[in-house]
Amino acid sequence: MSKFLYGIDFGTTNSALSIFDEDKKEIISTISIPSLIYFRHALTSADEGNCVVGEKAIEEYLNDGMEGRFIKSIKQILSRTTFTETRIQNKRYNASDLVTLILKDLKETADKIIGFNCTKAVIGRPVFFDNDDNQKDTLAQTRLKKAAETAGFINVRFQFEPIGAAFAYEKTISKKEKVLVADLGGGTTDFTYLILDPEKVGAKDRKNDMIASGGIYIGGDSLDSAFMWEKGTPYFGKNTQYEATRGQILNVPKSLFANICSWDKMNFFNGQKIQKDIEDYYYFSGYDKKFKNLITLIEHNLGYSLFQSIERTKIELSDSQSSGFKYSNLGIEINEMITINEYDAVINKDIQRISEYMDKFLHTHNINPREIDCLFMTGGTSMVKAIQTLFRNKFPHIPINSGDNFKSVAIGLAYSGYLFEDD
Repeated sequence: MSKFLYGIDFGTTNSALSIFDEDKKEIISTISIPSLIYFRHALTSADEGNCVVGEKAIEEYLNDGMEGRFIKSIKQILSRTTFTETRIQNKRYNASDLVTLILKDLKETADKIIGFNCTKAVIGRPVFFDNDDNQKDTLAQTRLKKAAETAGFINVRFQFEPIGAAFAYEKTISKKEKVLVADLGGGTTDFTYLILDPEKVGAKDRKNDMIASGGIYIGGDSLDSAFMWEKGTPYFGKNTQYEATRGQILNVPKSLFANICSWDKMNFFNGQKIQKDIEDYYYFSGYDKKFKNLITLIEHNLGYSLFQSIERTKIELSDSQSSGFKYSNLGIEINEMITINEYDAVINKDIQRISEYMDKFLHTHNINPREIDCLFMTGGTSMVKAIQTLFRNKFPHIPINSGDNFKSVAIGLAYSGYLFEDD
């Protein structure tokens, strides 16, 4: 019977699994799904289960009138000590429980392909789950390991995601290269500098080839949050004024709107006190129409559909000079043309932070840019035009290569079987 190994890239936006046949030394198949979970609004039988993941999560969320519980960017809560659990339909789910649902779905699909219960996996992880915080980093990996074990993986190893991407690229080169890998995902931006050699593909010991690794907690979700703050929140009453007392006009607290710029902060609005405060702001603002949009957004759980529009704008601006930021739902109407210059201005702070971190990374590890043979970029955020420009300006003297931005890491992880040699 053939032996199989799964390479799993559990990502903030998408997750992928690559099946490696250890006897034939080849990749059989690679599958990918959005990292999304939807808990149905109406309870179903226990046998059927009450949640779906991936593309099905989007489909059922929309078909269900967006009334159930929709969860995205789960990876970002792995390192958060403040997140212990969430209650969904009278059942408690911790971070590992939520991740398990996605890993289990990937495993079941892959097991059907090979007709075998594979319990061996190399799972990717960012260089830092949370910026240089060892305690949070340990917590995140512990939670991820527990999720993998609950999903049915008995034998698990972890590999840095950019190293996985590098091993995928190594299969395409014909000579030894010093490569800087930039993995730009939904939650983090990670760098690894290493030596790749086509003659070492599948070698048992690659420790001496790994020169340096580092990362920063900025990714595609950060760019979307910045866009929502600058371009989205004004449509939801960020500049609304209300009459606190007779003749005293104040601005509605900006903190309200920070909490609609990422999904995991939406629970902020579940408390009775904040709901009462929102109703009061609406009343004392003279029933401001844009503030009413905020109430509609919260009451009807429209966050995901709104951020889909933001995502479309970002994607279109990757190869266009302008794009329409459009959203129309339950009385909320947004139709604004965004130029690439406007978008670049919105995300500039995050781009600068990536740039500054990269300079620090090269300096800290004594890496001479002139000695780098190639830059390999992967991850969905690598397609953002400002990111592309940043790297071209930083490394004008070397070629920039890329693979499948959504599957390269999983494929490379599947080539990391050497991690099990200590068995």
